[in-house]
Amino acid sequence: MQYRTLGRTGVQVSTLALGAMNFGAIGRTTQDEATAIVDAALEGGINLIDTADMYGQGESEVMVGQAIKGRRDDLVLATKAAMPMGDERNHQGSSRRWLHRALDDSLRRLDVDHVDLYQVHRWDPRTSDEETLSALTDLQRAGKIRAFGSSTFPAYRIVQAQWAAREHHLTRYATEQPSYSILQRGIEAHVLPVTQEYGLGVLAWSPLASGWLSGAVRAGQEISTNRSQVLPQRFDLTDPANQARLDAVEKLAKLADQADLSLIQLALGFVTAHPGVTSALIGPRTLGHLKSQLEAADTVLTADVLDEIDAIVAPGVDLAAHEKFDTPPALLDPSLRRR
Repeated sequence: MQYRTLGRTGVQVSTLALGAMNFGAIGRTTQDEATAIVDAALEGGINLIDTADMYGQGESEVMVGQAIKGRRDDLVLATKAAMPMGDERNHQGSSRRWLHRALDDSLRRLDVDHVDLYQVHRWDPRTSDEETLSALTDLQRAGKIRAFGSSTFPAYRIVQAQWAAREHHLTRYATEQPSYSILQRGIEAHVLPVTQEYGLGVLAWSPLASGWLSGAVRAGQEISTNRSQVLPQRFDLTDPANQARLDAVEKLAKLADQADLSLIQLALGFVTAHPGVTSALIGPRTLGHLKSQLEAADTVLTADVLDEIDAIVAPGVDLAAHEKFDTPPALLDPSLRRR
């Protein structure tokens, strides 16, 4: 396993990090299975675990808390807030009112007195940067969080938040957590240049592109991954974007074979090769998934292989642009771009 400094925090984290979204009902993972995955991840050198309050409406946090008992200080613990937690309209977003309540709830579920990294899960257009950063700075000063970051923010919002922190003399975001894979490279054109400029740590989620790069999605085979059952439209081959992904996967699988690598090693090695990326977040649902992904812990792709990947999927290109989560609201809501 390799280790890198998380932004400017001074904290050393593994280049593969464990995402816990699949713990619980979402991934049909029991507590015993989740604990076994955490055990194997830590044994394999992973020292960062990332979860969120909305994963199973708190279920993932409870399971992570149980799994890390007795070894809290041996790992970097991250969670997130801002996504809806129930039907109450104010139980979401990044207002001071909600972040204070949401963090206390997360600490209770995790059964810890602090988290190392607290992240705003999505940009909240209803709340000012000053309000959010002020609340997070106070939580940091209270010792409940060690650092805080953003997740899936558009590049211009990352810049705006950095300037707001400077203007109002508040602590700034230390990290960003964007979606990034060989098949979704859009952040290379805007987000990664910004995070590098401001020295943010980057925890890349979905490096296997929702299973497209796991080796389980191949031409001529029935697609039966857990994600394809939950989101079948993302694997419908009548959609030109999905067909383009499958065509790319076939070329990438051939490249991986030529390089004597698994497709998973190629995919994870690609993400961690970018100088702006700190860690790739893997989200195994089973021990078998974890073991196949840990094989990429020491994978270093050669320049020739990286050039071949560029020829298959061009830098800065998203093969499924409609699945982006950091699209500016005005591109999604016509009322916001018309007088």
